[in-house]
Amino acid sequence: MASIQSPLSFTGNLASKPTASDLLSSSSNGVCGVPLKALGRAQLGAKRRHFTVSAKLRKVKKHEYPWPEDPNPNVKGGVLGHLSPFKPLKVKPKPVTLDFEKPLMDLQKKIIDVQKMANETGLDFSDQIISLENKYQQALKDLYTHLTPIQRVNIARHPNRPTFLDHVFNITEKFVELHGDRAGYDDPAVVTGLGTIDGRSYMFMGHQKGRNTKENIQRNFGMPTPHGYRKALRMMYYADHHGFPIVTFIDTPGAYADLKSEELGQGEAIAQNLRTMFGLKVAIVSIVMGEGGSGGALAIGCANKLLMLENAVFYVASPEACAAILWKTAKASPKAAEKLKITATELTKLQIADGVIPEPLGGAHADPYWTSQQIKTAIVETMDELVKMDTETLLKHRAQKFRNIGGFQEGIPIDPKKKVNMKKKEPIVKISKTSELELRDEVDKLRQQILEASKSSTAENPETGLKGMIAKLKREIDYEYNEAAKALNMEEKISKVREEVAKARNLIDSALTDKIEQLKDEFDKNLPLAPNYSSLKYKLDMLKELSNAFNFSKKSTNNELKLEISKRFKELVERPDVKQKIETLKAEIAKSGVSDISSNEDIKEKVLKLNGELDLEFKQVLKSVGLQVVPSDLQAKEKFDAFDEEVNMIIDDVVNSSDLKDKIELLKMEVAKAGDTPNEDSESKIQALEVEIKQAIKDAVSSAELKEKHEKLAAEIEATKSSEGSTKDDGSKVVSLEADHSYV
Repeated sequence: MASIQSPLSFTGNLASKPTASDLLSSSSNGVCGVPLKALGRAQLGAKRRHFTVSAKLRKVKKHEYPWPEDPNPNVKGGVLGHLSPFKPLKVKPKPVTLDFEKPLMDLQKKIIDVQKMANETGLDFSDQIISLENKYQQALKDLYTHLTPIQRVNIARHPNRPTFLDHVFNITEKFVELHGDRAGYDDPAVVTGLGTIDGRSYMFMGHQKGRNTKENIQRNFGMPTPHGYRKALRMMYYADHHGFPIVTFIDTPGAYADLKSEELGQGEAIAQNLRTMFGLKVAIVSIVMGEGGSGGALAIGCANKLLMLENAVFYVASPEACAAILWKTAKASPKAAEKLKITATELTKLQIADGVIPEPLGGAHADPYWTSQQIKTAIVETMDELVKMDTETLLKHRAQKFRNIGGFQEGIPIDPKKKVNMKKKEPIVKISKTSELELRDEVDKLRQQILEASKSSTAENPETGLKGMIAKLKREIDYEYNEAAKALNMEEKISKVREEVAKARNLIDSALTDKIEQLKDEFDKNLPLAPNYSSLKYKLDMLKELSNAFNFSKKSTNNELKLEISKRFKELVERPDVKQKIETLKAEIAKSGVSDISSNEDIKEKVLKLNGELDLEFKQVLKSVGLQVVPSDLQAKEKFDAFDEEVNMIIDDVVNSSDLKDKIELLKMEVAKAGDTPNEDSESKIQALEVEIKQAIKDAVSSAELKEKHEKLAAEIEATKSSEGSTKDDGSKVVSLEADHSYV
């Protein structure tokens, strides 16, 4: 059966042509181009083997949409614009004032009040009105040229901001909305359709928000479901097949994240769009006209060119969500908006957006038609550039745009702009095994420096060299421990425990603590069997020795200790009896007229006697601040080292005892739970545990046996010193009586 064809034309005098509803074709009756009014109630049939197939058209109530009975050719967007159920609002939207715009509203109110006064009184206030209007325009300009990121976010979300269909009807001569995803649903949050700009056909698709509460509920506040993305996908294939360039408009807080959407494959629908858009052979331009949120925006945003309105924002997470995650409060959203770099200007600098479309002062809602014309100009200019490319170049251009975002190509110098934003990396210290001979030489040199520093006050402070050597030894010991773990086949076990500790973070339970202790005991037990054990032990001993030297150096250079010693020495010298002895001796030397004291035995003996007395007095002063003067000969040093080692062994035994060990672990857990800002309860627990642990160590060190050994050692050193004679320069030095053991 031949179909009756009727030429479709919607230009010129519409009265002489069949109406749009007459020409609307029906797929249900199999007839194309037959006016519906001509069909009426007629039965269509075809006889074949005594069977008749008939269809009856049901009369329905006439609606204004999708086609009006008497279309107005002067409607912006053309006659075909009436296909969309999008009509002008009957009630003008209420003006909405944002918080930062309140100073402008005060000026506007003043202008209205002056105009009202002029009308009521009949007086001429034109000068005052002009002055206020100029002031208002200047304030408006100053405000909108120095907007903060969060203020731009608020403008992008403005309830009166023009929507996708507002812009489409303003920029197209003809527009036909296409509905449905061909899977049973038509998502109103995504609108798609064909339209023309300057005679060139485009496929338009975008997120559609409502202009009032009722429309927002119908449009789901511009948040698409999977059906919306599948509708967009269908139109992408359609445009690709027919060669229509695609223009997408982005304005959504994100994809609709409810249970039903997840069940229907929200993530899969978005992913399918992303993959498809990179393979489309037609030019794609995306325009962010409001807020572009996360994957919901990117699903129709994989374009050759991404343009943004001046006050639009594009983000992976809203400032409020980011602030809630990072600062635990949505009130920090202004700070988050600044850090996220989500405005059009910042994204253009980062080469994520390709251009900024200007808006009028006051935002796009201040003059929607002007904004639409700026969008139209940007689309035409961009498409003129893209349509010149062949298919292969176009696909490469789109892929390269996204490859360049945040990436660096090997062999190409880094752009200075990108280099500024690059995070400075910590220098990687290469760990390599140093021979024991080299380490011994370095330590001997350091010992010599320390000895020279102790003899001379002008010598360079060896503290810096000690720090560097200790850091090097620590790296060497880490290396040796790793080698030992590999040799003992325990590397995998240690890695697993480390992963468990990292996952547990601060919530380390008793089971994990026991596991760590078991692994530590196993490793310590097998460590002597490692081939590098001797090297490791040598480095550990060396580290211990240098750490003690560093602790003493740090303590001896402490300002408080210096001040205390100076104060006590001054008190000693200025004591009346000591002062009188010194003055008497000085007067006697002056009276004798001797220039060289050594030539007069009597005076020499008196000077030595006074020196000895002052020496004993000063030793008592040093002892009062926890210091003792000992000779620096090797024999005395060996005795002190042996005594120090014995003290360390006693402290180790005390610390490793089950009772104190449990307390130390409990203290560690309390400190970890408390974090940087412990509360009163945690602080009191920590202090109580610290006091108990310190007291236990102090009791162990203060045993009668240890005190007796200390006194005996002090007596031996004193006897050795007195036997050598007080006239001999014994190179004595000040050492600490208290060892600094930091086990906690």
